[in-house]
Amino acid sequence: MVPTSRQDVALSPRRAPSSRGWRGLPRALSEWLSDLTSERVGVEPIASGTLTKVVGIWAIGRAVNLGLLWLFFEISRLADLGFGPFGIHVRTFLTFLTGWDADHYLNIARTGYPIRLPMEEGIVQPNDWAFLPVLPFLERVGHDLTGVNEGIIGIIVSIAASLGATLVLFLLLRRVTTPQASWWGIVLFTFAPLSFVYVLAYAESLFLLLVFTALLLAIKRQYLLILPVGVLAAYTRPGVLALALGLGIVFLVRWMQHRTDPFPWTQRLSLAASGIAIAAAGLSWTYIADAVTGIPHAYVRTETAWWIPLVGTGDFVPMTPWFRFFGTYLNVFGILLVLAIMAAFAWWIFSKPTRKLGLVIVAYAASYGLYLFGVFLPQQSTFRLMMPLSPLLGDERFSSTQHRRQWLLLGCLGLQVVAAFLLWTIGYP
Repeated sequence: MVPTSRQDVALSPRRAPSSRGWRGLPRALSEWLSDLTSERVGVEPIASGTLTKVVGIWAIGRAVNLGLLWLFFEISRLADLGFGPFGIHVRTFLTFLTGWDADHYLNIARTGYPIRLPMEEGIVQPNDWAFLPVLPFLERVGHDLTGVNEGIIGIIVSIAASLGATLVLFLLLRRVTTPQASWWGIVLFTFAPLSFVYVLAYAESLFLLLVFTALLLAIKRQYLLILPVGVLAAYTRPGVLALALGLGIVFLVRWMQHRTDPFPWTQRLSLAASGIAIAAAGLSWTYIADAVTGIPHAYVRTETAWWIPLVGTGDFVPMTPWFRFFGTYLNVFGILLVLAIMAAFAWWIFSKPTRKLGLVIVAYAASYGLYLFGVFLPQQSTFRLMMPLSPLLGDERFSSTQHRRQWLLLGCLGLQVVAAFLLWTIGYP
């Protein structure tokens, strides 16, 4: 059947001339790299009115988030349940939306970072140094300019940034996959189980906006513009080192195929400069914390302070937190479970439908997955930390059938109710 319009033309990979550059490599690796760097056909201009529909679905998603959180706030207030596992009583909806991490951001906005770290028996306790300064800065500036409560400013920034993140994610996906897969990618992003975070005074929305923008610029090969975006992201939320690693992979692959896909020196220098600057910014916070507090490894010791109730004290060793957590509770079966999770993630990243999303998204997703495994302890926050992997929602398998689309959307809505209750209202987020 002939498509009725150019917008209906599906994307499909075709062998780019650059694929000849992979001769001499093992066949499986050659085919995998060729899939990543193949040209896509069927990338059409976005139809008139499409972005308006994206804004509409975003607005519905935020209304659902706020309505759901208001419901749980009213239930907690009327039933005198309190907030969180400590049963803290909240009297206003604003207070309900600015708990947990938001409370740390507000404290930084109002008083700055502590010069002395809280210690008990020589062990650093949880403190504000775990939270990066961009959102608190915006809250403070917004308050100073308008007189509006810093918490309200934080919520406004979060909601506005979620709109930007939704639009940029859609533009990103439209460059690498079909219109249908792009649309359903942002639908699932909008109604995801943890999407209620987009209406809290959290930095997630802002970080996602910056990361998605950097990935879009990388796909457009506007490498130098990534530098300020990535550096800003480095002081918004942890995780930007994955972006730097992803850019490094892109550099390596483009250099390997430079004879068939020109890689001008201007692009080489721009890409290298952006990757190095973002990596340096991502590592700098630990040195800043050391310098201000006078405590060696202040930032790392602060982050791991949240681990103590789960796995006890101990030095941080990269690539071990998941094994440490699951090994503590499940012994050898925990180790096997971690290996199984890693294998499943690798299979997803290296599968052909995912490879169709292209080099930039796959390189970044693989890097971010490695980052999560390498430095974070799996806990209730892990689900929130997985949100930067949202470009993988463009995988056509999520939207290949109407039945699958319907069940995924219903599943997201149902799990959002569960998550808002268990990971916000009565439990740790």
